[in-house]
Amino acid sequence: MARSYEESKAATGPTWTFLTNHGHVLICIASDPGIRGRDIAARVGITERATQAIIADLVGEGYVKRTRIGRRNHYEINADRPLRHPVEQPHSIGELLQLVARLGPARRRRATAS
Repeated sequence: MARSYEESKAATGPTWTFLTNHGHVLICIASDPGIRGRDIAARVGITERATQAIIADLVGEGYVKRTRIGRRNHYEINADRPLRHPVEQPHSIGELLQLVARLGPARRRRATAS
């Protein structure tokens, strides 16, 4: 299992990161569309409540689609949505995920399927 941000921070000592918690949550979802909120929280180093709020933001803005399957959620990323900051807007979520999460073309197609 991947180390949480808190474990990594203790080992290396970073005081800031290049991506926001929203970006970190999105990367976790891209890596595992069936991931549980508590697992995202542990990896990112935030509370489950913060994770739920971030997922709600991502769903509300159309970046992520959440589908209930039994007792679990399954997430699909809309990779065509633009990044939000004006400096980043010429680029899409899919481009970011290809770089950061190493989301290959086959997984990208599944992430964009609606």
